[in-house]
Amino acid sequence: MKLATLKNQTPDGRLVLVSRDLTKAVDVSHIAPTMQQAIERWQDVEPALRELEQAINVNTLDGVFEFDTTQAAAPLPRAWQWLDGSLFLSHGDLMQQAFNHAPIKDADIIPLIYQGAGDDFRGPNDDIVLPAEEHGIDFEGEFAVIVDEVPMGTPADRALEHVRLITMVNDVSLRTMAPREMQTGFGFVQAKPSTSFAAVAITPDELGDAWRDGRVHLPLHVSWNGEWFGHPNGGAMHFGFHELIAHAALTRRLSAGTVLGSGTVSNSDRSVGSACISERRAIDVIQYGEIRTGFMKFGDQVRISASLPDGSEPFGAIDQKIAVCTK
Repeated sequence: MKLATLKNQTPDGRLVLVSRDLTKAVDVSHIAPTMQQAIERWQDVEPALRELEQAINVNTLDGVFEFDTTQAAAPLPRAWQWLDGSLFLSHGDLMQQAFNHAPIKDADIIPLIYQGAGDDFRGPNDDIVLPAEEHGIDFEGEFAVIVDEVPMGTPADRALEHVRLITMVNDVSLRTMAPREMQTGFGFVQAKPSTSFAAVAITPDELGDAWRDGRVHLPLHVSWNGEWFGHPNGGAMHFGFHELIAHAALTRRLSAGTVLGSGTVSNSDRSVGSACISERRAIDVIQYGEIRTGFMKFGDQVRISASLPDGSEPFGAIDQKIAVCTK
């Protein structure tokens, strides 16, 4: 099942169900007006949504209209909580090798995670509006899950029971601002502007065998200004989402609608490229002894998608331009 949120005059938009091929949609606000309400009442609303899913995919449903991703907000335009991990150890290993960063203690035992801003998620085709190029504009291709309520102390072997939807993320970063904020020990604020999401969030069954072990075993295709940048595979996560959820819920309940990200998709096989510019810059240092890749400029475009073996893109694509803030 594929769900999306279309923009309207409210902060949370209106919930629609989308066909498997992403061409058609139908309003489901009579079942759940918003994605947040659907997640909160999942056990009650899922059966009715499943009935519509079957009908829309065999063209027997009234009220269907063309699905336009340019009108899509993030599946959850705002969330109670956005928790972003760093679950691909190859990313951290590369940074340490290139820039002589000190290893993070127990990074292979305890998942790295920070709490980001969940109040202003952006849609897949929204411009990335920022104040200055000098801040080091970078994209970060990730996968993410949306959970229903997770009780405190939920163990990893029960955590996937709470994953309701999976989606894809562009976790925009401002790299020149990050070092100072990391040194304070208080986490990111200025270095992490609004995060962008794919148009649809999908139930795990949509991925078939590609969803296993709490991981999305699909290549994440990234292009920058129309040129290939990388296609690392999400299956290389050192920690699965079940382990990230259990870590976050160890001492507190996670509210329904909490979004958890994988961190930059990264593979130890460097031939598959990267999902963020900072990793390419680290490779520059290792290969050439100097940084040869700059960050994004105003007017630049980034496209991020994941593909199934048949070539289809289950989440659609994140396709955005960098724009200057004029206010």
